[in-house]
Amino acid sequence: MDSPATSRDVYREESKLESKCSPRRPISPPPLKRRKLTPQQTFSTSNASRLETPSVSACTPDANTEPETSPIYCALSSKPKSTVEDKQIRFIKSPFSLTRIHDLAPSQNVDCVDLSDILCDPLIRDVWIFNYLHDIDFIMSHLDPDVKNTVKVHIVHGFWKQEDPNRLNLHETASRYENVSLHAAFMPEMFGTHHSKMFIVLRHDDAAQLIIHTANMIERDWKNMAQGVWRSPLLPLMAESSPSNSAASGSGAEYGTGERFKHDLLNYLEAYDRRRRVCKPLRDKLANYSFEGVKGALVASVPGRFRQEDGNQTTFWGLQGLSKVLSSIHIPNSESGEPREAEVVAQISSVATLGPTDAWLENQLIAALSHSHGKKSRLRTRVVFPTAAEIRRSLDGYNAGGSIHWKIQSAQQQKQLAYMKPMLHHWSNDSGDGVQSSGRNRAAPHIKTYTRYNSEGSVDWALLTSGNVSKQAWGDQKDTEIRIASWEIGVLVWPALFSTGEDEAKMIPIFLKDIPSHMDAKGIADGTTVTGLRIPYNLPLRKYGNGDIPWVATTTHTTPDWRGTRWLL
Repeated sequence: MDSPATSRDVYREESKLESKCSPRRPISPPPLKRRKLTPQQTFSTSNASRLETPSVSACTPDANTEPETSPIYCALSSKPKSTVEDKQIRFIKSPFSLTRIHDLAPSQNVDCVDLSDILCDPLIRDVWIFNYLHDIDFIMSHLDPDVKNTVKVHIVHGFWKQEDPNRLNLHETASRYENVSLHAAFMPEMFGTHHSKMFIVLRHDDAAQLIIHTANMIERDWKNMAQGVWRSPLLPLMAESSPSNSAASGSGAEYGTGERFKHDLLNYLEAYDRRRRVCKPLRDKLANYSFEGVKGALVASVPGRFRQEDGNQTTFWGLQGLSKVLSSIHIPNSESGEPREAEVVAQISSVATLGPTDAWLENQLIAALSHSHGKKSRLRTRVVFPTAAEIRRSLDGYNAGGSIHWKIQSAQQQKQLAYMKPMLHHWSNDSGDGVQSSGRNRAAPHIKTYTRYNSEGSVDWALLTSGNVSKQAWGDQKDTEIRIASWEIGVLVWPALFSTGEDEAKMIPIFLKDIPSHMDAKGIADGTTVTGLRIPYNLPLRKYGNGDIPWVATTTHTTPDWRGTRWLL
């Protein structure tokens, strides 16, 4: 590939200057007593204003691009921008955050998360890092320098072949750190990957924390690519006699509760131990923590074949798990009592080969995404994926394209592109006035989100996940059996989770910040709990024009990117 080499050393020196971690600052020993943990943060005043973002065009609309006419997007794009009279509205911070973009201004990184925010904490005792790619030197550079040699770092990967260069590199690098342990996941499917992206942190103050995100553990993913992060509250240790110390205790709990989340997470970790001991020590420790403060449902995939009627199965994976969770969510009707019009936006960084017809896409993935409590109507689905022009104009240019995948070379892949083309929308919509900017126009997307929007301009549910659009990630169902190839993990949230139980609950799209304000909530009644949802792309969406095609990393691109680099194979 004709691309300039990046300087890891230069970037690491810059990172050290910017890091919150400093070996010169005083460090306190762990407290002798457990400290009181802070509950879910809420906001009842409006002091966060919308920030204006300079528009840098990453998408020149095709002359044949159809205008967006969906009432859902009209509602979103016509939201008033002026401040309104003070009301009694309870505001909840977005459950999902974006990662900090190194080359963007502070105004576009408000409330964003850096890797140091997760790892650079002297109270970390053990950290388990589940991912597809791990740069161990990069990971270790983000630990607190005072404790980096004592923190027990566990790397969970999927490179099971002894001769795999990725495995050999991991072992060579890990050998330089006495406190790093490697764990190979069970990989029964030849074309599967260990694609889950998660941290599990155990702390000296008897707390634990779970972080589910979308970035590989490599420098490129945490520098200038758009990524998403969900962080649990700090989880306290339970009393030794607590009855909820096992996965079985949460099998009958409702989706969205901490008890159910814990049940499904422990079952997910147990799946690693089907052939050999991988995660049992972690699972045994995590069983002793309370998940009461967690608001969300775990949606995960583990490789294997699973039957829906299996009476011993209490956690469901892939499409089956997604359908189960969505079927438990009550979607309120409109004020007139009629079902609200809705549609799903699938924003992903990879589309696998799905077949020459839309059978799997329509009858399995979209059918699962269309579920809600008591309703099975098929929802319109839009897919957000960058074009070659958007990759060329991204901050890292073509270098970012190596993490974003779609193949269109074969006849079967061309047929797939044909049936998916009507669904495709740009990552960046820089078409002019009325566009709500996410501040991520020029940050190439590696984030994966699935969001159900309704015609009132609010959100019915949202999923942040490692899972792209593929059979390997979500599974391929034949009759009552589903076959899954890859490990994936995500968190699904919806408005009612954040309600007090006596108030109306809404979730609204917000941009350039994590905390909603009255400016975002005009038209919402007093007494409502309003949860913000940080949106990573611009709204309204803009459809692909007739001449637009998705970015393809497996073909040559001779048009130079903004840095003058070409993509040559």
